Order: sequence, then structure tokens, then C-alpha cells
Amino acid sequence: MLEQLLIFTRGGLILWTCKELGNALKGSPIDTLIRSCLLEERSGDLSYNYDAPGAAYTLKWTFNNDLGLIFVAVYQRILHLFYVDDLLATVKREFSQVYDPKRMEYYDFDDVFRQLQKEAEARAEELKKSSKLQFGGNRQTNIQSKKQGQAVIGRRSDGGNQKSNGSDKDGGDKDSIVSRKLLNGNSNGHQNGIETYATGDGKGKENRESEAGAFDVNKLQKKLRSKGGKKTDTTTITNKAPKVDSNKKITKKNRVWDDAPTQPKLDFTDPTDERGDDNYEVVATDHGKSMMDKEEIISSDDESEDEDEEVGQDNKPNPKKTGWFSSMFQSITGKANLEKADLEPALKALKDRLMTKNVAEEIAEKLCESVAASLEGKKMGSFTRISSTVKTAMEEALVRILTPKRSIDILRDVHAAKEQGKPYVVVFVGVNGVGKSTNLAKVAYWLQQHKVSVMMAACDTFRSGAVEQLRTHARRLNIPIFEKGYEKDPAVVAKEAIQEAARNGSDVVLVDTAGRMQDNEPLMRALSKLIYLNNPDLVLFVGEALVGNDAVDQLSKFNQKLADLATSPNARLIDGILLTKFDTIDDKVGAALSMVYISGAPVMFVGCGQSYTDLKKLNVKSIIKTLLM
Repeated sequence: MLEQLLIFTRGGLILWTCKELGNALKGSPIDTLIRSCLLEERSGDLSYNYDAPGAAYTLKWTFNNDLGLIFVAVYQRILHLFYVDDLLATVKREFSQVYDPKRMEYYDFDDVFRQLQKEAEARAEELKKSSKLQFGGNRQTNIQSKKQGQAVIGRRSDGGNQKSNGSDKDGGDKDSIVSRKLLNGNSNGHQNGIETYATGDGKGKENRESEAGAFDVNKLQKKLRSKGGKKTDTTTITNKAPKVDSNKKITKKNRVWDDAPTQPKLDFTDPTDERGDDNYEVVATDHGKSMMDKEEIISSDDESEDEDEEVGQDNKPNPKKTGWFSSMFQSITGKANLEKADLEPALKALKDRLMTKNVAEEIAEKLCESVAASLEGKKMGSFTRISSTVKTAMEEALVRILTPKRSIDILRDVHAAKEQGKPYVVVFVGVNGVGKSTNLAKVAYWLQQHKVSVMMAACDTFRSGAVEQLRTHARRLNIPIFEKGYEKDPAVVAKEAIQEAARNGSDVVLVDTAGRMQDNEPLMRALSKLIYLNNPDLVLFVGEALVGNDAVDQLSKFNQKLADLATSPNARLIDGILLTKFDTIDDKVGAALSMVYISGAPVMFVGCGQSYTDLKKLNVKSIIKTLLM
């Protein structure tokens, strides 16, 4: 039974809802559908599952894009109602005929809906009965065929027994069965016993020939003898090889070119005294202005070139078109309603273009399905092309996805935490080798430029050299660091670092964690413990801009593991993304789109170099232009 069926506009105005289905929904499934699915360009999905305390709903929907209407049906997930899609289609058709933009109430649609629901349920019952009858008929035919096969096999086996009995009677005195075993000595010392049966002379000649054809013992013995001979030859040859003196150590000499003088050893490590303590000087912290505070200017030359290329492509003759006059007439008057077949060529080209830009295949396919759902049935304007219409819709969808849904102003959040008398805690997480420590130092330098006191916490107690690496960054930036060495609990180290920052008056604590793969459960459990115990203000996922399909797997599994291993019902997931190695990908910027789409978290920082100043914000317009050019 349906729980609810609503009809509302894209602006959020509810036009009609069934009063007979006025069941009180637990939670807010409609609002969650709009926020998590429709606004996130996931409208191409078939359904949406909503879990609430004491209830589990499935939501299905359809659009009338020409009128801007949305039809949503809600029912209990356990029921598996098969007539919902048919009911939504008929309700969409009937309501679109009586819809008037100036009208706000549709009380007379209740009777129409009751009739449509009865018809949809009746069609579903007929379909179920027909499928049962068809399945029953197929089952009976299968049972009959099995019985016939067993009868045939029985007759054959009876005939074979009769023949064998006859042959035994005829040649029982002459034939004798002799079993022989062939012991084969392999190189690894095992012996395989092969048992064969040979029949005597007489009428069992055919049986003997068939058995011999299956396995010939004489041929096997010849092969084994030949292999044994070859093996002895190879052993004799190897014995004749000269012996190498094991005590003599072979060393490689350095090559000298044209009698050039020897170069001194290149050792740039920090000098140490006899006790092993570091002896170094503090390096100046002024490395220039961070790119986070610089505005990126986008030139409009590329946009005009793209438009010229698009016009040139559309002007090319297409043999599949109906003719010059009809295409010109359609471009002037506008196409009546866009159909899915009209959109498929443009969407396929757009999907291929997104995949060449390193967008994950699954994400590109879902985006194209969402754009198709938003354009299907919509009327095109005059002097517009389908390719430009699809591109404009995709551009609007990408803007909605990449634009942050909440504030990402870290400086404002830092000052708010400072007013409350506590440090602002940022935890950097991610897989191995993506550059967490280096980009943590970049973020520290950017905060330092804005007169924010920073402290680093070396919580990577797993990887060798991780503490020394962070210590080097802290020395170069003249920033205090909290460390406890290796083989310590990172959650406890982070907690002590936050307490130390509160005592010293540090504004921000940047927590460095060990790199871990998304499938490593012990390390993921330790990370979940660290986040739960310290409750950081921001959890940043550090990921490479080089990855494509792997970005979806990394982020989804990180969020899934953090949710599964959390000890509290309200699990902390990833809050933001830091993309590294952005300067090495040229126009392959699709990883940013894949990560934001799969997690819903915004890209807060972009690493684009090796120095401390190479950190900038994500320019949404630049990313979209690169994806669609």
C-alpha cells in the first residue's frame, strides 16, 4: 500500500496530495529526496531509499519538464509494490492535462487518482498471474523433459548391461582382467601410481582398444625415459661449469669520465653532535604570498574558440538528418518536445568527453542520466540546437554539484573557536603517498600568513620517518610540533596535542595521520577511534587529482568504514577534500567532480606545486570550462 503520493512544482509548491493516503511519514523523506537526490543531480536513479527510526521507505518519482512538475510516490520498502511506476506514469499523464499554472487547488483529482490506482493494481495482478502461469508451464515442461531423459538413460544402461552380460558369457573363460601399476618417479620425489586394466584375447577386443585409446602406458614410459635421459644430460653439463669463489666479494667501481676530479658526497641532512642531538638554525618563514589569497583570472578566448568549434561541428552535413529545409524549419520554430532518442547522441558525446577528462565512468553515466531526465519532454526554443541545450543543462548541473552547500571559510571558523576558548582542530586523512604531510605544511603556512598561531601534531606513528618529515616542516616554518615518537596510540597523541595547544594558546591544531588503504580495517578502526575521541572541527580527505575511477572507491569506502566502525550513532564522516598534484594533470580535472559527487563534501584546497605557497582554492568556473571544452 502506498504511504503517500505528492505532486509539486520545481519551486517547491505542493499542488496535490492524496488525502486517503494521509499517513504520517516518519522523518522527512521528501525533503531528503530533494536535498540529497534531486539537487545533487541524481534524478536519473530509479529509486531512493530512506531510512528513519522505525521505518524504511522507498521513493520513486517522475518529471514533467515542460510544465516543471515533480510526481513522487512513497511506500514501505518491505512491500515491493510493482505497480508504482505504472501509476506514476498514468498520474503524470492525467494531471498534466488538467494542470493550470494559475490554479492552486486540485480537489477534484482525488476521484481520478482512485480510479487510476485501481487500474494500476489490476494490471499488476494480471501480470503476476500470467507470469505465474508461464512459470508453471515451463516448470511442467522441465519436469517432463527430465523424466524423459531419465527414461532414455535407463534404457541405455539396460542395453549396455545386457551387452556386457552377453560378452561375459561368451568370452568369460578366455578373458582375464589383469591390473598393473606404473610407478613414476618425479623430480620432486613423489611416486604416482597409475592403474590400468588389460583384457585378454577374444571378443573383448573392442573394449580393449577403447581403453587403450584413453591412456597408453607404453607411450608414457617412453616419454618418461626420454625426460630422464635429458635430465641426466643437463646435470652433467651443469657439473662441468666452473665454480665461482663465494669468498670473493664483487664490488662495482665508480666510472670516471675523462679523468675528471671526484665529486664530494652529496649529504644535505641536518648535522648532529656527538650525543645525536640536532644542531641546526631556524629558517626564515617568509616564502612569499600563498596562492590561496590570489584571484585566478579566466580568459574568455577559449570560450569563443569552443563556440566556433561547436558551430563548425553542427554545420557539418549529417546523412541521418531528414533534410536541409526540415532541419532549418525545426531550428526556427523549435522542436515540439524533446525525446530520449533525440538526446542520446549529444549525451553520449558528452559522456565520452567527461571520461577523457578523468571523470569516473559511473559518475559520468549518472550525470548524463540526470540531464536526460531534466530535459526529456521539454520544449526547445527557437534557433537552439540540441547539443547546445544539453551542454547548457550539464553546465548548470556541474555548477550545482561543485558549488559548496555550506560555508568553507576556515578563517571565520577559527576565530569563532577562538572566542569559545578552544583550538580549531583539523585532521588530515587519506591513502598512502598522496602528500598529506606536505599539504598540511602548506595549510599551516597559509594560516600563519593570516596571523593565526598553529601547532602540528605528529600522529603518524606507523610509517618510518613520518615524525622526522613533519619535524622538518615545523622547523622551516618555525611552528611548534607535538610528538610522542612511534608505536603510540595516535588517538591519545592527538588528544594530548589538543590539550597542549589549549594550554599554550594555539589557535589551530593540524593533525597528521598515517596513510592507509580504504580496505585496511585495523588502520581504519584506529582512524575512527581518533576522530571519535577528539571530535575534530574539520576532517579533510587528501586525495590525488590523478585518480579517476579509484577516487569513487577511496572516498565511498572511507566514509563507509568511518560510519561502520563508529561507536556512536551520529558518525563523523569526511567534511572536506584537499586535492593534491593538481599541477600535473593538465586538463584531466575530473577527479574533483568525482570526489565531490560521491561524497557531497566540497573541495576546500588544491595543491599545485612543491613550495609552501602552492595552495589555492578550487575555481568552479575554470573546472567546468575545462570539463566541457
